Amino acid sequence: MSPVPRRTVLGAAAAASALAGLPTPASAAPAVVRPRALPGGGDLGPNVIVFDPSTAGIQAKLDQIFAQQETAQFGTGRYALLFKPGTYSGLNAQLGFYTSIAGLGLSPDDTTINGDVTVDAGWFNGNATQNFWRSAENLALVPVNGTDRWAVAQAAPFRRMHVRGGLNLSPTGYGWASGGYIADSRIDGQVGPYSQQQWYTRDSVIGSWLNGVWNMVFSGVQGAPAQGFPNPVYTTLATTPVSREKPFLYLNGTEYRVFLPEKRTNASGVTWGNGTPRGTSLSLSQFYVAKPGVTAATLNQALTQGLHLLLTPGIYHLDQPIQVNRANTVVLGLGYATLVPDNGVTALKTADVDGVRLAGFLIDAGTVNSNTLLEVGPSGTTTDHSANPTTVQDVFVRIGGAGAGKATTSMVINNRHTIVDHTWVWRADHGTGVGWDTNRADYGVVVNGADVLITGLFVEHFNKYDVQWNGERGRTIFFQNEKAYDAPNQAAIQNGSVKGYAAYKVADNVTVHEGWGLGSYCYYNVDPTIVQHNGFAAPNRAGVKFHDLLVVSLGGQGQYEHVINETGAATSGTSTVPSTVVSYP
Repeated sequence: MSPVPRRTVLGAAAAASALAGLPTPASAAPAVVRPRALPGGGDLGPNVIVFDPSTAGIQAKLDQIFAQQETAQFGTGRYALLFKPGTYSGLNAQLGFYTSIAGLGLSPDDTTINGDVTVDAGWFNGNATQNFWRSAENLALVPVNGTDRWAVAQAAPFRRMHVRGGLNLSPTGYGWASGGYIADSRIDGQVGPYSQQQWYTRDSVIGSWLNGVWNMVFSGVQGAPAQGFPNPVYTTLATTPVSREKPFLYLNGTEYRVFLPEKRTNASGVTWGNGTPRGTSLSLSQFYVAKPGVTAATLNQALTQGLHLLLTPGIYHLDQPIQVNRANTVVLGLGYATLVPDNGVTALKTADVDGVRLAGFLIDAGTVNSNTLLEVGPSGTTTDHSANPTTVQDVFVRIGGAGAGKATTSMVINNRHTIVDHTWVWRADHGTGVGWDTNRADYGVVVNGADVLITGLFVEHFNKYDVQWNGERGRTIFFQNEKAYDAPNQAAIQNGSVKGYAAYKVADNVTVHEGWGLGSYCYYNVDPTIVQHNGFAAPNRAGVKFHDLLVVSLGGQGQYEHVINETGAATSGTSTVPSTVVSYP
């Protein structure tokens, strides 16, 4: 903080002393008023609702919040529903938009619901493709009929869950569905995706897996189906190269703490299956517990003081970036806490430091164009962070939908060894403030740093490249993309002499890159005659490898000429059948 001089009366008093013949120091240092230190800890605010087994009226409260949030796709409500350790019976927690449910134990099995946590699509006539922005974490479920229903689309993580039964990922009636993400979870029974177009499951244990539509990807999943792409549509890796689970809030007696799971390499299975999970924890007193309405200056003061940030549910307007400069800083959001950068600023930037953990929040672009919305590390850095990488988990980005928003590039990853674990970066195709130039956003994710790993990458509808990867030795496990629906004509997407910008572009100078289970879909509904040259573009060299790629024309609304570079058959007609490439080059 810059020093603030005392009022000038102090100077006047000194002058008066001199006139009186009293000695004065030749050069007294100006007195300063330092900002009062911000407190750590505190209450979690009105939109974090905490239950214990003796709480009266739990079901009524769950129903009340669901009624408010069921159809509020672009509303301002944000809720975290937290359950203290113990056993709860007879509950059905239906989750609407911007609603997170979580247990407060150190293990999911500390908090058991004899009942269900349900996501269905009755609000949208049985279509689950817009069931975004909701989550379940750290609970054990004993479903009433033996199978829990979790019919979600993007930005709806299912983390650290134990389902003592089966899990149905489709809506009632088996309508359209476009998800999804599971990590660090145990499903004792069968997982049935049914109508789900794609899904990624990481570091989990499942009883069995029923079927697949286009792109089902598994890494480190015990019980996963065998590799089979393209028929059946399974991409299966025995382990995940590097992973570090998302931080989570828990109760140690009556004290709130945040657990920080340790990094794992070549992992499989859950982190919590055999006693206490491995990692460290922080007291809530080490966090600034932020409430909506707080300024970016205050958030930065808290960080400068050495506090971490806990963002309670709500919407935070920022007139300057949140600047994370200290190694091992945690920024954890609850209930889809939402950052809105005003006047074209970047919402959050990190320094070139080890071990930052960013998790559990949404960045919503403001009406004035931001050059970037999230920057992990400064441009040009080459520092080795392999021992203690930065993780970006369940950090979601939206441009438009809740109103006109603009951002040239959404997420920029500069720091080496960063792990991005589940993100959905979305230029809105519906809602308000939507149009080819209304919510202009050229690039979704740009990776400049070397040795970056992304597990669970969802990026959709950008005006140019959805993903542009410039760093060496990058890896992606699972990618889901739709090209922008609203391109007005072929000329609008022309990329020099190339028809359209690839969904996933690896820079021409990159020598080593690898990806597994990547899919791109087109649905050019403004001009269905648009042709996209390919979904993927990369240097044709031995060190740049892709496994299990697909492109799909949805109902013939636009077509792809190839899958990757000049390889792979064109899509054709209206049959919505993928064109695939099993291995490239």
